[in-house]
Amino acid sequence: MQNLSILLVCSFCILGHVSSAGIRIGNELKNKKLLWMRCYSKDDVIGPLIIPIGGHRFNYFGTNIFATTRFMCTLRQGPNYRHHQNFTAFKLYSASDDGGVWDWRAREDGIYLKIKAERGVNRPVFMHKKYD
Repeated sequence: MQNLSILLVCSFCILGHVSSAGIRIGNELKNKKLLWMRCYSKDDVIGPLIIPIGGHRFNYFGTNIFATTRFMCTLRQGPNYRHHQNFTAFKLYSASDDGGVWDWRAREDGIYLKIKAERGVNRPVFMHKKYD
């Protein structure tokens, strides 16, 4: 019975840590430019997808208890898709970090980021330019 109690306590601790985190990729490009995206982690692949002007793509996922969840993304600007950027689109900073939603926006002058986090390390919560 004592082992069962320990197992239940450990299970609740682990479940309490597992949170829903996400990536949002938005296309705010002009002149009818499409946005090609592909993201991947150790366990998942998102895309490749084409995001129309004014469109966006949300992907939610659970983070692991070891704080090693990370997504890498590639964005390519249409119509010829020669201009592209590879970047870390999501990562956890510590075991107490919930990840939040990493909101990316592709614009003519660069790629912008806004992180909406419930708890965790202090990170920027305002939209700011991350990549040219």
